Amino acid sequence: MRLGMFLPQGWRFDLVGIDDAQQWPLMRDLARRADAGPWESVWVYDHFHTTPVPSEEATHEAWSLMAALAASTDRVRLGQMCTCMAYRPPMYLAKVAATVDHVSGGRLEMGIGAGWYEHEWRAYGYGFPRAGERLAMLDEGVQIMRQAWREGRATFSGKHYEVDGAICRPLPLQEGGVPLWIAGGGEKVTLKIAARYADYTNFDGTPEGFARKSALLAQHCREVGTDFGRITRSANYNVAIGRDEAEVQERLDQLAARLRSVGVDEDGVEAQLRGVRDMPACGTPEQVVEKLRALEAQGMAYGIFYFPEAAYDTSGIELFEREVAPALR
Repeated sequence: MRLGMFLPQGWRFDLVGIDDAQQWPLMRDLARRADAGPWESVWVYDHFHTTPVPSEEATHEAWSLMAALAASTDRVRLGQMCTCMAYRPPMYLAKVAATVDHVSGGRLEMGIGAGWYEHEWRAYGYGFPRAGERLAMLDEGVQIMRQAWREGRATFSGKHYEVDGAICRPLPLQEGGVPLWIAGGGEKVTLKIAARYADYTNFDGTPEGFARKSALLAQHCREVGTDFGRITRSANYNVAIGRDEAEVQERLDQLAARLRSVGVDEDGVEAQLRGVRDMPACGTPEQVVEKLRALEAQGMAYGIFYFPEAAYDTSGIELFEREVAPALR
């Protein structure tokens, strides 16, 4: 199994209490730590406001971080899970990504999706089109980016986007363009877009959900005439790892306390805790390895792991690196 790690960037209230001026150095240093460790990649989220509730807490912008991380690391690949297509015009995004690919020496991944966080859409003046329109924008935008990266120029006239001889030079360093991760598990549309264009997918990482989405992706691949086996399937995992059950619970308690400190109500806190407790990366190293190996047997080839306490305490990362990563690699 290939391993990626999310960096804290504020979106999930994971930089609370850290002075604004110290947040980028902390993110940079964690990325450099990953660069020297067992991780293949580091990731950020493409969001502007905190979740599960908007707040005044910092949330650092994804593509600015991509450029900064590209210049600050040497080996790890760099991704976003996932860029919202509608937040930036697709041709502009293709140009930005090509430049970041050069800065990084060809280490960029393009995670892309239709977007969902209505509050920040409206706050930033993007409106909030219905789901079908957002998915159509994703489909059109991916076509523009692929054309730009492969040909150096894009001409496209669609319902949502139009470009006319837009130039993308230099091309990305990676032959064929930046690898595309189509994120989301929408069964009728998103997975069909993934079947057409994706190098990677990213969807439900529970055993039942992963099996269902994988079967549907395979069906879409048959329908559009692409090779299901060429697509690497990935999932994201919230981690609460401890040497014993008591240490696991301590990590969960710390997460709950931090969320309460910024005004998240009890329903919101419980929802966030369920998103950790109910996932395969919660438990002792032995438990986590057993659950992830079972998913690997289902075809889950790339796990991207989020450690809620990473900005404050790297002992969970260290335990994962020492006892989980070797067993999975």
